[in-house]
Amino acid sequence: MAAAGRAWRVAALLPPWRLRAPCRPPGSAARGAVGRGRLLLGAAFALGGGAGLCLAARRRLTEHSAAELPAGNLQLTLYQYKTCPFCSKVRAFLDYHGLPYEIVEVNPIMRKEIKFSSYRKVPILLADAGSPLQLNDSSVIISAIKTYLISKRNSLEEIVSFYPPMKAVTEQGKEVLEYGNKYWLMLDEKETKRVYPVKEVRVEEMQWRKWADDWLVHLISPNVYRTPKEALASFDYIVREGKFGTVEGFFAKYMGAIAMFFISKRLKKRHHLQDDVREDLYEAVDKWVKAIGKHRLFMGGSQPNLADLAVYGVLRVMEGLEAFDDMMEHTRIQPWYQRMEDAIRKAAV
Repeated sequence: MAAAGRAWRVAALLPPWRLRAPCRPPGSAARGAVGRGRLLLGAAFALGGGAGLCLAARRRLTEHSAAELPAGNLQLTLYQYKTCPFCSKVRAFLDYHGLPYEIVEVNPIMRKEIKFSSYRKVPILLADAGSPLQLNDSSVIISAIKTYLISKRNSLEEIVSFYPPMKAVTEQGKEVLEYGNKYWLMLDEKETKRVYPVKEVRVEEMQWRKWADDWLVHLISPNVYRTPKEALASFDYIVREGKFGTVEGFFAKYMGAIAMFFISKRLKKRHHLQDDVREDLYEAVDKWVKAIGKHRLFMGGSQPNLADLAVYGVLRVMEGLEAFDDMMEHTRIQPWYQRMEDAIRKAAV
């Protein structure tokens, strides 16, 4: 691998994240050894983080103190699992736009941190622009806050109402909650022309944001748990950093790694992936790079747009893992990825 690619390596392997979107902990009613392993597996998802970021605290992690926020401005609190790709998308968006926010790391078993909410998934963003408001779903959060930053015609509460929750049924017959219009920015004609000079720019951004949610994110877990060695290495890190007891550590490391290895095979079949799931990952990121083209630094042109931030947020959760290093070595993603890191770093200064 090129020297620049090595910059993403970290000393310890990072833990995995939830398999399904949005991120939700496993049920607390599991029984027996396998059930206990599932609970510990859920706990594992709340631990760890990417290169250049501090390790997540077991319950609460503050990256941006609420006290740093100017009085009267937008007050933001993000409830998350740090290694969840959907939560990572929101952090990338907030960081790039220079929005201070407080992070609350949610315990994936007890979930006491979000007991105030009937919506039991993460990310959840509490926003206070004069009155408190809860925003659910990563893409809704990003679209609503971006609209608020651009347009001052409507209150944040009015903007959020443009993304109505709707019940839907999956192919497996499971009822889920979806949100309408979640890839749209709710702008008037003048604002739209300022942000999107031509219609194709807006369509492209929405298309690739949806692609990140509907396809790219489903390539992560099968690649991270591709082999028993990769799965075990991740859970070895979790046990060392999670302060588990002897018995709990055994279940988390061995039962968790075994379970996730086999679950990854089921996901591979569900999403019709190739025998070597690395090839699907390589093809996906090279497709993304090809869509950007040779004459743009980002899909947004000279600056990242919401599609850039979504793809970066999803890929970032693999930092430190073998799959991430392989992706950097065998695809053309590295220059774009490094530009994204630089852009977000500069925005945070």
